[in-house]
Amino acid sequence: MRLVMASANPHKVAEIAELLIEHQIAPRPSGMGSVLETEATLEGNARLKATVVCREANSAAVADDTGLEVDALAGLPGVRSARYAGEDATDAANLVKLLDRMKDVGEADRTARFRTVAIVVFPDGGELVAHGVAEGTICRAPRGDGGFGYDSIFVPDEGHGRTFAQMESAEKHAISHRGRAFRCLAEQLSSFSPVT
Repeated sequence: MRLVMASANPHKVAEIAELLIEHQIAPRPSGMGSVLETEATLEGNARLKATVVCREANSAAVADDTGLEVDALAGLPGVRSARYAGEDATDAANLVKLLDRMKDVGEADRTARFRTVAIVVFPDGGELVAHGVAEGTICRAPRGDGGFGYDSIFVPDEGHGRTFAQMESAEKHAISHRGRAFRCLAEQLSSFSPVT
């Protein structure tokens, strides 16, 4: 199936393309501006992005939204993970702010989870929705050179003490929130028959 990518984030695009390898992934329409993520939930933002791109490209579009929920911060940064340090925040600025907010939090209370919602929206208005979660903890300093976003400070429960940034791509995909969401979405796509 041909799916137009809603994301302009090259790291995320590469991960999604690896996870949806059986489908033809097309880039978002050239010259298309950013879609403002104005919804209050991950699912709302994913749906918003996919719907706008679907309409612009007149083709099925795939989008996701991901949030890091830190228990000691009452679930923050959550839906604002990419903008935690401000609207135009860099990954580095978001990491600095999060680690600063966590500096006095004890080891037992550093639990967190990554949550991803992945959506395909079709031109006829139909959609497929999938969810993925990875439980873990926040370490005290960045570790590893791989990944992006908060990967260097998130230690998944299934990661044997390593951050996502310390893992090879395939290993990360096997246990990550995004890997779980997109494998679920791929299963749905394999049995989906669009209205013609």
